[in-house]
Amino acid sequence: MSKSNQSLTNIALQKFRKNFWGVFSFGYIVLMIFLALFAYVFAPDNSENANQMHLAIHSKSPGFQVQILAVPSEKMAPKTIKGYFFGHPNQLTEIPILEYKVVGNVIQYIEYTEDIELKQTKEISLDKFIGFSTIQEVEKKLISTKKFYLGTDKYGRDLLSRMLVGSRVSISIGFVAVLISLVVGLFFGALGGYYGGKIDALVMWLVNVIWSIPTLLLVIAITLALGKGFWQVFVAVGLTMWVEVARVVRGQIISVKEMQYVTAARALGFSDMRIILNHIIPNIMAPVIVISAANFASAILVESGLSFLGLGAQPPIPSWGGMIKDHYSYIILGKPYLALVPGTAIMLVTLAFMMTGNALRDALDVKQ
Repeated sequence: MSKSNQSLTNIALQKFRKNFWGVFSFGYIVLMIFLALFAYVFAPDNSENANQMHLAIHSKSPGFQVQILAVPSEKMAPKTIKGYFFGHPNQLTEIPILEYKVVGNVIQYIEYTEDIELKQTKEISLDKFIGFSTIQEVEKKLISTKKFYLGTDKYGRDLLSRMLVGSRVSISIGFVAVLISLVVGLFFGALGGYYGGKIDALVMWLVNVIWSIPTLLLVIAITLALGKGFWQVFVAVGLTMWVEVARVVRGQIISVKEMQYVTAARALGFSDMRIILNHIIPNIMAPVIVISAANFASAILVESGLSFLGLGAQPPIPSWGGMIKDHYSYIILGKPYLALVPGTAIMLVTLAFMMTGNALRDALDVKQ
């Protein structure tokens, strides 16, 4: 079938599929979205916010493993479907141990320590294990060997689990910020581009004022006005990224509003709102899609910067920027992976969105 008999969408998809790095990057983004959505299913520590601390084994290298004795703080409740998406309630106190033995209805154990002189033998009786009737059942279900595939952070939390749960912040802020920037940018861009005159001058004045303020500084100002928190950061980032969308939409509408299909729609008596929404915007979405991919990457970087400054997602919610903030000093203290792992994750996701955006730009370019 010749290109002349295919739709522009099919032609664009064919061109996109031929771009290896574009397809690879898009696949990586889909994988990250999947892992973020089901983070608590894959995370070794599936407690809420992956916040199970073991101070005795803080800052351990990747691949570290240790025996764990879990002591329930209450009768174990069954896991729910909600817990697989938002984390399960933390009902266990986990104690890293070097060794243990069962004596009657008592478990004697030595807590984990690297200092031989600090080794102490402690014991815990069966009546402390709520909901268990025999010490053998306790030994079978509550004593296990736990492996930390990416090591532990400075609080002894599983770094892999924190990375998986923390990906939710970066991925979700990209979606929310881009959605806000699209809604606001399309509104102001369409308003200025379609009506022109004083309305266009007012819109461009607003765009130029916001554009003249450094992005991070503006986000910090909005964050301080709205307060620190998870959703406040989303709104703040989205409200600073709409100006690029508005400029692109305005320019595109100015170039197409005098075309024949728009003139025909006016002659048929269609309202301005219908002409803009049904006829103009669908025909100018190609460059908007491309800039949205770039904005997605920018949103992740801005959120990481805010979290590094302590203005992003607040503890105990994990975020990649916050993890860098907690561990950047370890780069010179012999454990650089604690900061490099989240830093590399940010770099790879940002790179994937930028390369996907470049591939979309090439695929949607009608001149090629």
